[in-house]
Amino acid sequence: MVCALASALCFGAASVFQALGARAAVPGTGGGVDVALMWRALRQWRYVAGLGMDGLGFLLQIVALRTLPIYVVGASLAASLAVTAVIASRLLGVRLRRVEWAAVVVVCLGLAMLALASGKEGHEHPGAALEWGLLAAAFGVLLAGAAAGRLPGRPRALTLGLAGGFGFGVVEVAVRLIDGADLADPALFALLLGGGAAYLLYTSALHSGSVTTATAGLVLGETIGPALAGVAWLGDRTRPGLTWLAVLGFILAVTGSLTLARFGEPPTGGRAAGAGGGR
Repeated sequence: MVCALASALCFGAASVFQALGARAAVPGTGGGVDVALMWRALRQWRYVAGLGMDGLGFLLQIVALRTLPIYVVGASLAASLAVTAVIASRLLGVRLRRVEWAAVVVVCLGLAMLALASGKEGHEHPGAALEWGLLAAAFGVLLAGAAAGRLPGRPRALTLGLAGGFGFGVVEVAVRLIDGADLADPALFALLLGGGAAYLLYTSALHSGSVTTATAGLVLGETIGPALAGVAWLGDRTRPGLTWLAVLGFILAVTGSLTLARFGEPPTGGRAAGAGGGR
């Protein structure tokens, strides 16, 4: 659980640094998914620093996924949105209102409930069908991202973030399925493709919209699907008699994230423009 929460801190801080780097990158010609944007963003030290935080967070996440049910790790990562919102209020000039601070508290409360109710991770392996299904889902993330890039403004940022979240969700499930270094394992290819697609879509979302909105979509995408997969196919369970507490905690964590997504607005003017590299 310590590793899961530490990874949430890393991911939450990384989101803000990546937003600063993505917004400072020279914009492309289109408003949707810009493949070259990531290469331009890599020239920004803040984006690279964010990638470093993501790398550390991913290592911590792997440890957590090997010892906790996916639904606990996924909901713990929802706390990264609260971290993002707090840091964005300082570095990006995003003004958080009372309802948003209350949402941060709700997310933390939901995580506490999950920590109390969670059991051990499952050890079931459903076979090759799920592995090939994950690979197909990773390709689906790319197609969904291409369609989302045509949406306007705020819906584009939220949808791109959501598609990126599904990509990271593929990674979460794949980590549990990979056993050894089999280069022919479809779960390994799903992990690489899903993670790469998620970074591309999330970078595009950060470049064109609110960092809080984009990260909210990301958190929801990487939380709900993997949690269901863990319970349905991998054998994740709760402590005896505490299923209701786990469900309530999960709902609170997701509801808090949705609230932050609803009220997170793109910063404008003054300080925000300076933080965004002249946007």
